[in-house]
Amino acid sequence: MSLKKKFARESFTIMNELVLPNDTNTLNNLMGGRLLHWMDIAAAISAQKHCNRIVVTASVDNVSFKQPIKLGDVITIEAKVTRAFNTSVEVRLDVWAENIPSGARQKSNEAYYTFVAVDQSARTIPVPELVPETPEEIDLFDGALRRRQLRLVLGGKMDPDEASELKALFFKA
Repeated sequence: MSLKKKFARESFTIMNELVLPNDTNTLNNLMGGRLLHWMDIAAAISAQKHCNRIVVTASVDNVSFKQPIKLGDVITIEAKVTRAFNTSVEVRLDVWAENIPSGARQKSNEAYYTFVAVDQSARTIPVPELVPETPEEIDLFDGALRRRQLRLVLGGKMDPDEASELKALFFKA
């Protein structure tokens, strides 16, 4: 079966959420777990747009919180596929927090999620190739192989000696 190539822009997804009292901790800051849940949903939508299939979360890269997100803020999550591998895709997310009354908007998080495409029997299936177009998409595409190798090494699924892209960052040929 031949899979059609797809552009990164075809997977672009924007999701908005209003931070309500049930989403916050006792300091009226958004709970990290709630944000991760919303990010997982946005990333899954983006991955499904690319794959036209059911996808399951395989990994979440390090997510750092730059500053607290407050009760009443509007969260905007932007997600886009950065690279497709054999049966998986990497999705980049950027999270913005906006206080509507003041007009203040700041980036609060960024992360990479990896999803695997599956059929109705939960068996992995091939995904379409990704074609980057813009300079930013090309940079993200090029870096995706290194990020993937790092995930695999840290997850014990790849021997560090086999991570040629990572080794090239540290050792000259």
